[in-house]
Parts: sequence; structure tokens; C-alpha cells
Amino acid sequence: MKKPILITLISLGAVIGTVVAFLGGVLIFASATTLKIKDKEKMMVNSSFQAEINKENQIKLMTWNTGYGALDERQDCYWDGGKGVYGESKEVVQENINALKDKISEENPDIFIVQELDVDSKRSYFIDELGSFRESFDKDYNNTFARNFKAGLVPLPLYKMTGKVDAGIATFSKFSITDSERVQLPIPFKWPMKLFNLKRCLLVSRMPIKDSDKELVMINLHLEAYSSEEGKAKQASQLMDLMNEEYSKGNYVIAGGDFNQTFSHIGFDKYPNNGDWDCPVFEESPYSDFTFEMDDTYPTCRSLKTKLEGYDKATFQYYMIDGFIVSKNVTVSEIHTLDMGFKNTDHNPVTMNVKLA
Repeated sequence: MKKPILITLISLGAVIGTVVAFLGGVLIFASATTLKIKDKEKMMVNSSFQAEINKENQIKLMTWNTGYGALDERQDCYWDGGKGVYGESKEVVQENINALKDKISEENPDIFIVQELDVDSKRSYFIDELGSFRESFDKDYNNTFARNFKAGLVPLPLYKMTGKVDAGIATFSKFSITDSERVQLPIPFKWPMKLFNLKRCLLVSRMPIKDSDKELVMINLHLEAYSSEEGKAKQASQLMDLMNEEYSKGNYVIAGGDFNQTFSHIGFDKYPNNGDWDCPVFEESPYSDFTFEMDDTYPTCRSLKTKLEGYDKATFQYYMIDGFIVSKNVTVSEIHTLDMGFKNTDHNPVTMNVKLA
């Protein structure tokens, strides 16, 4: 073999070996730092006071996907077809989080649930958003938190890696939370993509009711967005199995959050899909013991394929994916999507007033 050819083969082998070693190192590191999950796991409750629900009183609920403080009107997102990966700056992310907290305080719900709350993530400049919420609301709300995304390194996109992610969902309540449990949902991704994706879950919080042995079972959720229809259907089925189980015990059951699906009675007439993202439908008909609540007066979510600022808002892509499911022994008096213009996050908040029968 001629010497130049031998040198070329050695160089090529060295390059291939370096790439293989790098990829192997990434996978080893990702395996060591990804979220370790159990089917069910008790979560800590930060409790500063005791309070029971009075069935005579109305309960105001609120759900809001915070977009980890980074998905304001000036941002698009790589995962939705755009280019953005991080918030504009640490200062802007903190401003967005503060604006969300201010609106929640103004609405003054009895129970509020939030999704996409970062704890220690590069995309939000390592701001402890959960800590910020707890600092603001600890005095008036008991709270609990469950991780659904933890990875030491998310290597995509290659041009600007997402990096470290540590995030989850949180429930805040003016009532006692006697028990909090993280329930793992089916994961539709295979190894190695499973290492770098969310481990979506249900955060199940139990709240006592005055003069009753029954409970309000509050389920906070953020269901799958990017997997196959089969993966989404499995998560929806597990959710409804849990709700049916609790309702059969005589408990009052409310599930709320970001479903990443449109309820079948809402459809796409008002906010038709234009191809940015094929929003699935949550079929309601099999579940006669529950009502599905969304208010389409305003959209609850906007596309992140492009920035909203400077775009013709009349032709923008919007979705209806945030709301609540309630058992038949819970009476809903009103539900409202609040038009915040997607200024600080890619979701609008939804409030709902209910009374326990």
C-alpha cells in the first residue's frame, strides 16, 4: 500500500473514531443525567397552612402554560419549525415570568396550575422559575411540583444545542394538599431519542372537603405534542382511566392544563389548521361521565413556527388546546380564555368557576 493512501486511511480512521467517541460520550452523559422515572411517585407538598374546601362556595381555577418565560411574542421555536432555542435574554425571561405572576395575582384563583416551568435550564438562562413562583405565592398557596423534563444535554438543534433542561408542572392551591403523586404517562419515543425528550406525566393532587370523606382530585397535565397519534391516544386513555377510577369512588375530579389536542366539540372551524402543526382531536364521546371545557372566544395557543410580533395577527395560526375536563358532580358556571395577546408566552390563560355538587 502506498504511503499517501495509508496516511489518508489513518486520518480518516482517526476522524471516524473521534466522532464515534464523541457520540458515545454524549449518549453516556445523557443516560446518566436524564430524568429517572417511576410509574408512580409521591411528590413533596410545600404546605404553610391547612384549609378545607367548602362545597357551598364557588372555586376559581386557572391554567397557564408559561412557555418557560422564553416564548414571548418576539420568539419562534426550533421544535415547532422555527429557529429559536433560547429566550431573548435573561432579563426578558425574568420580565415575562414576572408578568405571568402579576396576572395570576390579579385573577386571584383558588387553584392554579402551570406547565413548562423551568428550574435550571439553559433555554431560560438557568433562572429558577419554580423558586420565583414559590417565593411570590407561598404565603397564600400550598404547592407541589413534578418534573417531566430533565436532561443534562439536549444536543438539538446542532447549530445551537438546547443544552441542559430541568423543568416540570406545578399546582398551587389555597386549600390543603393532603397528597401529591406523579403518575408517569406512556413515553412514545424509543432510545436514544427517549433520552432527550419529555417524560410527560400527570401531577395528581388531593384536596380535602369539609364535612365529607370525599376529595377533590386535581390533575395537572401537559400531554404529548410531537409523537404519533397512537402515542397521544395512549396518554389520553390513561388520563381518562384515572379520572374514571376516582369518579367511581365518589370523588370530584378535575383535569386541566395543556392537552396539545382540541376537544372534539370545539373542532377547527374558528381556528383552522394551515399545516404548521396537525393538531389532533380529543374525542369526547366515550366519556359520558365527564364534560370537556374550552372557551374559543380567543385562541389558547399560537404557532411558534414564526414570531408573532410584526406578523398579520388576523392570518396567524392559532390553536385551542388548553382547558379542563370535569366529572359530572362538578358544576361549571363559567369558563374564559383571557386574551393576553401572547405577549409573554405562547399560551393564553384559561379560568373556570366551578361548584362541587
